Amino acid sequence: MMLSPDQAETDLSWTQSDPETMLNGFKSAGCTSDDPAEGEERAKCKADPPLSREEKRRRRRATAKYRSAHATRERIRVEAFNVAFAELRKLLPTLPPDKKLSKIEILRLAICYISYLNHVLDV
Repeated sequence: MMLSPDQAETDLSWTQSDPETMLNGFKSAGCTSDDPAEGEERAKCKADPPLSREEKRRRRRATAKYRSAHATRERIRVEAFNVAFAELRKLLPTLPPDKKLSKIEILRLAICYISYLNHVLDV
């Protein structure tokens, strides 16, 4: 129904008392068809069913507060990881002593050094 500015409010009928008429109106709009609607149409037409646990988790993780907290936890974890590598690096003998090693080089050197120390203890 198109409204015009000169139309009186008394001419408008906003309520429909007949539920069957309302249902037919929805069906003609494609909201209650038997075929599953897709995308936005489905979201607009049908009431959302109760969310599954996975969907609730996905929506909660999409919030800015959750992402910010997750980023903070990740920063702390990476910082601890890097500190652990720095401590391990200090214990390993290298030439020159201040040589910058990658993480994989630190791990490989640590394996070799531990094997060497085991060999020294066995002799």
